[in-house]
Amino acid sequence: MKRVRVGCSGWNYDDWRGRFYPADLPESHWLEFYARHFPAVEIDSTFSTAPAEETILRWVEATPAAFRFACKLPRGITHVCRLRDCTAELNSFLRAVEPLAPKLQVVLIQLPPSFTPKDGKPALRKFLVQLPKDFRFAIEFRHPGWHRPQIIGLLEKCRICWAWADTTALNERNLAPFEFLPLTTDFIYLRLLGDYATKYDKDGLFVHRYDRLLWKREAALESWSLKIERHLGDVRNVWAFVSNHFEGFAPETAQRFAQRLGFELPLPSQEQIATEQERAQLSLFDNDEARMTNDKSMTKLE
Repeated sequence: MKRVRVGCSGWNYDDWRGRFYPADLPESHWLEFYARHFPAVEIDSTFSTAPAEETILRWVEATPAAFRFACKLPRGITHVCRLRDCTAELNSFLRAVEPLAPKLQVVLIQLPPSFTPKDGKPALRKFLVQLPKDFRFAIEFRHPGWHRPQIIGLLEKCRICWAWADTTALNERNLAPFEFLPLTTDFIYLRLLGDYATKYDKDGLFVHRYDRLLWKREAALESWSLKIERHLGDVRNVWAFVSNHFEGFAPETAQRFAQRLGFELPLPSQEQIATEQERAQLSLFDNDEARMTNDKSMTKLE
């Protein structure tokens, strides 16, 4: 179903090594491998900083023509500047991601929970109005105070997508947060994030590895799929991205969600992983051989 694209929130996870990525596959080949199995990805690293041009060009070259990216706006704009006096930073970031433009589908504006309408409404309005029309934007509100009809109207006017996000805790895993999910553009942007606190205990210590499903949220996935299906006639596209924190292993959650939406998203089999691992080992062997041959040639010249 090409109108609906399901992917993961990032691809660069060590916990996927040996379960999704072949154990010996170099990290530099992970995106290429990921793109064989998923049609899209949400880039999480841009939340920290804009990528270098050579990094973006590698992303473009490593993925098929039909593959698509979404990326987060840097936290320096959303969390530090809090959308105020950040025109230079915004323009700098958009210039940086320009080489990705043919494959860049959405830029996500993820706002912190502390960004409230009480002091943020003027900044939000001013920021959205200045956004260029040659990029598509989605915005994720983390404070319920934004759930107001006038904010829907603002996003509709600016053609900004109201991002749907599920950040419910595990003790609410059978629920989907449907209290306020407006459609403000011709596409849906859904983030199945789960609760980030699942990665750490109360003392901030790491407690989970994300290399398998840790908890199945069957009812939530079913609810979200029904929600999407009900609105397919109202939008042109659906972009859905899954975080490890939702069920414990984003690739398998994405596959399970796709199945509920009526299409297959095949993950690599153990045979494929083994084959790719052998290929990576042969590539390393060939490189070593070439290096040794070159060293011998240089020795003779000396």
